[in-house]
Formats: sequence, structure tokens, C-alpha cells
Amino acid sequence: MNQKNRLTLYILLALVLGVVVGYVINVSTSNAAAFAEYMSLVTTLFLRLIKMIIAPLVFSTLVVGIAKMGDAKEVGRIGAKALGWFVIASVLSLSLGLILVNLFRPGDAMVAHLPPAGAVSGIVTTSLTLKEFVTHLVPSSIVDGMAKNEILQIVIFSLFFGTAAAAVGARANPMIEAIDGVAHVMLKVTGYVMNLAPIAVLAAVSGIIAKSGIGILSTYGIFMGEFYIAIIVLWIVLTIAGFIFLGPRVFALLREVREPTILAFSTASSEAAFPKTLEGLERFGVRNRIAAFVLPIGYSFNLDGSMMYCTFATIFIAQAYGIELSLSTQLTMMLVLMLTSKGMAGVPRASLVVIAATLGQFNIPEAGLLLLLGIDHFLDMARSATNVIGNAIATAVVAKWEGELSDPGKVDPATSPLR
Repeated sequence: MNQKNRLTLYILLALVLGVVVGYVINVSTSNAAAFAEYMSLVTTLFLRLIKMIIAPLVFSTLVVGIAKMGDAKEVGRIGAKALGWFVIASVLSLSLGLILVNLFRPGDAMVAHLPPAGAVSGIVTTSLTLKEFVTHLVPSSIVDGMAKNEILQIVIFSLFFGTAAAAVGARANPMIEAIDGVAHVMLKVTGYVMNLAPIAVLAAVSGIIAKSGIGILSTYGIFMGEFYIAIIVLWIVLTIAGFIFLGPRVFALLREVREPTILAFSTASSEAAFPKTLEGLERFGVRNRIAAFVLPIGYSFNLDGSMMYCTFATIFIAQAYGIELSLSTQLTMMLVLMLTSKGMAGVPRASLVVIAATLGQFNIPEAGLLLLLGIDHFLDMARSATNVIGNAIATAVVAKWEGELSDPGKVDPATSPLR
């Protein structure tokens, strides 16, 4: 068993062990809340270690990839193809969530558990306007953008920086080589951090079970079960879309990103899986300049699982309060979520902020979010894993369109920071 498979096995074992340990703590001690607090420190530390890697890794791999393209027209063409796929995938995810939540109607079963309509959820909301979205795209300072891990802002700066480096030509080569060295170093750091993943998974799962109890899974079982069915349907649809363009190789791609998918599921964080997803794509045969360009953009524009959750959860809350929304209102809501979900951080609970802002715009009680807070971690696990799969398929398809998808193991080592 190679090192990659061993780590995957350890993460799965940690996931199961976390449920067992959390259950034992929950039923055998009165200090379950304190235990959960201590476990959250471990999880927070791991996620901060991952975030420590993200900004320099995205910047270095993206700049090197764009600089080696050497042509602004090529960058624009690849970017247009990627964004085209992202828009289609977004509409598909939002629509599928809308259709399935109306089909399942999970909110009807939650009437007995409703919080008062005036209760406060504690989620800080802001109404995202077009002006705020556009101005947020461009960092006032790249140092500030990197400090806050604003992936979209880092991508924008890297696009300009990489394009300018390509335009300068030979004089920029030493700098590009140095930045390429940064990518190598950051991926080595990733390897060190990933060795801690099983411990972080054990802490995350045991903490949430110890605090909430295994009973929370049965109380909200219907909603969780139906949402997971919706996620599985989305996985099937994404796989079929990938099969149309990649053929049977799409199944090899899913095997390559199995580890980052499990990691995202276990930690409820898409960001935690970014470095390993990048590695898996390159092992699959995606040229680094494509993977390093498309994947970071996808982390802001193509969070398929999170977008499905936004429509599913919003309509669920409306159903729970007996609010019937017309088809036109639901379609308007979908368009609003289409905008507000862009730039959504791939970190735990970011979706709740988007949902909270949407509820207010359609006169749905914000208190409905209280229905989700207790189980959001388990829901976030599913949508984070889906985000990884959606972005992996999107990147591979764009590489196929560009003729930059080679056979596994035949990527030129000279062009890859992963080798």
C-alpha cells in the first residue's frame, strides 16, 4: 500500500473512531462540552496550517502557469472556457437543489421543532450588492488579500502579475524560477501538514458528536438523508457531464481525487483539500499550467455543493414556516444566489452567511437558521466534498478542451511544481 492510500485509510479510520469516541464521551461524562472545546482547538490548528499554505501556493502555481503560457490571449481563452463551465455547473447545482427540495419537502416534517420567528440566529449577514461584489474582486493591497486568504483577490492579482511576467520575457525568467521554487517548497510543506490530517479528523468528528450527541442525527434524519440523496444525485450528474467530455477516464479522475474528497468531507472544508486536489489533477494528466489556473478560480466560482445547499436549505426553511413561494419567486431566489454565492469562501459555515442574507430578501424568518446550526457541520461535510469533485471535473474538462490532458504519469517534470 503506497503512502497516498495509507493516508486515505487512516483518515477513514479516524472518521469512524471519531464517531465512537464522541458517542462514548457524550453518554459517559458531564464534561462533553469541555471535551468538544479542546477538540475544536486541534481542528482549528489543522485548518490554520492549511490556510497558511493556500495563499503562497495559489499565487506561486498560478503565476508560474500563466507566465509559461506566455500569451494573454491564451489566458483569456482558457479563462472564458472555465467560466463558461462554472456558470453552467452553477445553474445546474442551484436548479437541482430547487427541484429536489420541492420534491422531498423536508421542511414539512420540522413544524414541531420550529424556533420562534423572532429568534436571533447569531449569523452576521450583509446584503451583497453588485457594487460590493465588483469592488471585492480587486484587492486594495495584495498583502491584505493574502493575509485574509481571499482566494479570488489573490487570483486577480496573480493574473495580472503572471501576464506581466510573460510580457517582460527573458528578464523575468529568474523571478519565475524563484516563484516556481516557492511552489515546490509549499507542496513539501503540504506533505508535512497532511500527516496531521487523521488527528484533525478524529478531533473534529468526536468533538461535534460529544457536544451534540448521536441523537441529533436521528432528530434531523429526514432532512439530512434527503440532502445527502440530493448530493449523490449531483455527483451522478457531474460524473455524467465529465464522462461526456473525458470518457471512461472520468472514473480514474475520481480515484485520483479520492483522498482530498475524503479530507474535505471529514474536515468540512474545501480549502483543506486544495493542495491535494492540485496534486491529484496533475497525476491524472492535467498540465500544471491549466490546473494551477483553473482550480483556484473554481474555488471562488464553482462551489457546486455549496450552491445546491443554498437553494435546498432556503426553501427548506420556508417550508418549515409554511411559506409557499411561487415558481417565479423561487427562480428569482436562484438568480440572487447565483450572484451571492460567487466568491463564497471554501471554509466551514460560509454558506450560512449567504443563506441568511437571502432569507431577509424574501421575508423568510432568519430564525429558521437555528434549525440548521446544530447539524450544519454534517451537511457541510457533504457539500465540501462535492465542491472538490466539481472543481476536479471542471479543471480536467478545460484541460481536455485545450489539448493539455496527457496520459497519467506523462506530464513534463520541467513544467510541474508537483514533481
